[in-house]
Amino acid sequence: MKHQLSALLLLPRRSTCPQAHCSPLHARPRAKSVLQDAARTPWQLRSFTLSSHLSLQGPRLDDYNNSNARPASELNDNITQEEKDHFARKLREDKSKQIRTPWHREGSDQPPVARQRSAGAMTKGKLLTTPSRMLKIILPLTTKDANTDRKDIEPLALLVHPQQPISYLERLIQAELPTIKYKDGHERVPNVYFRAEDSIQGDAQPSEPMETTVTKDTGPGSDQHSEQDFEKADEVRIDGKTERTGKLTSSSKDRKTAEEAEALRGPPGRGGVESYSGQGQDALADKKAERKFVRWSSSTEIGDFIRDAARGQEFTIEIEGAPEEIHVGVPSFDERTYYLRMRLRKTSKKISEMADVKKKCDELAHKAAKNVAKAGFAGIVSWWGVVYYLTFQTELGWDVMEPVTYLVGLSTLIGGYVWFLYHNREVSYRSAMNFTISRRQQKLYQQHNFDPRKWEILIDDGNSLRKEIKAVANEYDVEWDELREEKDEKVAEALKKERKKQKEGKKSEAKDDDEPNSGKDQVGGKSSK
Repeated sequence: MKHQLSALLLLPRRSTCPQAHCSPLHARPRAKSVLQDAARTPWQLRSFTLSSHLSLQGPRLDDYNNSNARPASELNDNITQEEKDHFARKLREDKSKQIRTPWHREGSDQPPVARQRSAGAMTKGKLLTTPSRMLKIILPLTTKDANTDRKDIEPLALLVHPQQPISYLERLIQAELPTIKYKDGHERVPNVYFRAEDSIQGDAQPSEPMETTVTKDTGPGSDQHSEQDFEKADEVRIDGKTERTGKLTSSSKDRKTAEEAEALRGPPGRGGVESYSGQGQDALADKKAERKFVRWSSSTEIGDFIRDAARGQEFTIEIEGAPEEIHVGVPSFDERTYYLRMRLRKTSKKISEMADVKKKCDELAHKAAKNVAKAGFAGIVSWWGVVYYLTFQTELGWDVMEPVTYLVGLSTLIGGYVWFLYHNREVSYRSAMNFTISRRQQKLYQQHNFDPRKWEILIDDGNSLRKEIKAVANEYDVEWDELREEKDEKVAEALKKERKKQKEGKKSEAKDDDEPNSGKDQVGGKSSK
């Protein structure tokens, strides 16, 4: 195009304006009118002008110089950088327009209720523990209005006890689900199934099922096959013996010995022994690996189901008619006993603070009781000395001191017996010492602002919490370190001492209950005789 324009510039300039070529006027005689003068008027004839235009001639449409007129085989498919930049610039402009005008996006003409709900946010559930020792199950259940545009379905919270059966939880879930309708108008409640990871896969890894049929033929004729071992048997008589030949069936082909079967069963957790880790969803496992699940009976207790599911990371709840299963994470032992351990720590802290005061008061009370016992012994020795002196060193003699000592001893005996009856205690030295210690302890507790009732309540709570945590540890088959939660050996000793007292009290009560029964049996036996 440039070389054509340069050639045109070399041409002499010529005016592009039209030049008018006027033709001469010729006079023509005109007929006279009767009403006009006799003067002659010439006629002017109309003429046409011719103009010449100068135009630039470009490439013709039917010429091969035009790219649109070339054959497809001769076209160049190479994309230049200029075209790439142009495309990128147009793409940026379109995106900016789309952002500034969101009503031009795809699907904006559809109402929100016509969109499909995203099922990715409604397939995860939670299993939490509560301070009330109940289990809180949060399930994102779908409702009847399945055509809404909400991604966050309002979850449903259910409280269950570990000792309740799975059927109870199943009924609670079914009460919140829409019924299944049939064409004939019949309606029914959808079924709910609970599945946990299979125990044959070690460490939550999938394992291929193996058939380990153990042979029972151990005698000398074990090499001979029965009629069921062949699909089609042929009998051939060789050397006077009938031999059977044919194709073996799969039952005999896959039969294994006892040693091979034991090797195939594998370690505990894959054979007859279950293995429990107690880690729950904290356990390490391959997330990409496929897991195998087993459906559990609805009559199983929820606690037993969770204990077995704790070997894996989650269990599933399958609802009939639902697009996907609901996966629920299984709490580990630490998560299951979180609130119990936190309460035990708080209780242990309070017990530790009061244990120092109680120990100090108890030591002072025992010391005071010992001092009282020493004072009693000193009084008895002093009385013996006085009686000895008055009897042998004075003129009173034995005749006077004998009735005095008799009356004083008898009075002391009667007074002590009345004292034991008044305080309703056993007549023994230990009982008297315990009474003295308890009286002294009460005074010291009041002086040091120590509340014995609060102490007893804390000890009972600590033992009950410890018992519950121990029960959960037995369910998960884990070892629980008691000192890690109690934080102090004084607390452990106090709890242990209280448990020992309770055991001794129960034993004494059992003995007291057995004695009347044994007496009745003896009386009954004598009467029967």
